[in-house]
Amino acid sequence: MGKATCDICPRKCEIEEGKLGFCRARTNRNGVVVCENYARVTSMALDPIEKKPLRRFYPGSRILSVGSYGCNMNCAFCQNSEISMARAEYVEWKEIQPEELVSRAEALRKDGNIGLAFTYNEPLIGYEYVLDCAKLARKRDLRVVLVTNGMINSDPWTRLLPYVDATNIDLKVFSREGYRQLGGDLDTVQEAISIAAERIHVEVTTLIVPGLNDDEAMLRREAEWLAGESKEIVLHLSRFFPRYHMLGALPTEPETIFRFARVAREYLPYVYEGNL
Repeated sequence: MGKATCDICPRKCEIEEGKLGFCRARTNRNGVVVCENYARVTSMALDPIEKKPLRRFYPGSRILSVGSYGCNMNCAFCQNSEISMARAEYVEWKEIQPEELVSRAEALRKDGNIGLAFTYNEPLIGYEYVLDCAKLARKRDLRVVLVTNGMINSDPWTRLLPYVDATNIDLKVFSREGYRQLGGDLDTVQEAISIAAERIHVEVTTLIVPGLNDDEAMLRREAEWLAGESKEIVLHLSRFFPRYHMLGALPTEPETIFRFARVAREYLPYVYEGNL
């Protein structure tokens, strides 16, 4: 058999039979691209909703958070590289089918759980699993949250959103060249934010990384653009700590985060500092 094209993200990987795409989690199976990591869970925890971070969505609640492996970007500062930059054979995972996962979420209602959050690695490369779980969770009156880099094409994104209640999207750097350095695409992420903001609760996180996006003028353009999409979008400005390929870098100065937050508040009413 020949190659098959993956239509989930703008990379549009041409994948040979039995091989993996760039994300390490999608494969060509009999001429059809599917997620190899379907139901493969590497991480699961009942987290405070604020940890996602979501500050204006069911504050004070908890949510069952799950992740798998793989990512469709390649950030040198990845905060979860042990799973995001790994293939199946290099991580421990457990198979948890949608029915079992949703049942676990229901059982945790007594502990304050409101639903399911797909997070830790990039959840949307496991699109079919997320969609199946989200549909089932909606039937059980559970909230569904996505913590994502927003690198998803508009068609699959639009098909998924009717089963999602809230998302936190990483807006990593407000420049096309910056996104190219990270293996991503700014236009795609902006479109994902725009589409979501018309339909569900949206919060955005920007990790302030020295040398990448610690530029006040860039942050001002980002905040102004977000405000133009919706003043209800919540912005998180988070402090960078050395990770992955940037272990030799210095953490972001706290004052930079506070200064950038003051700038962002000129445009947006809901701005929060994080990782301080």
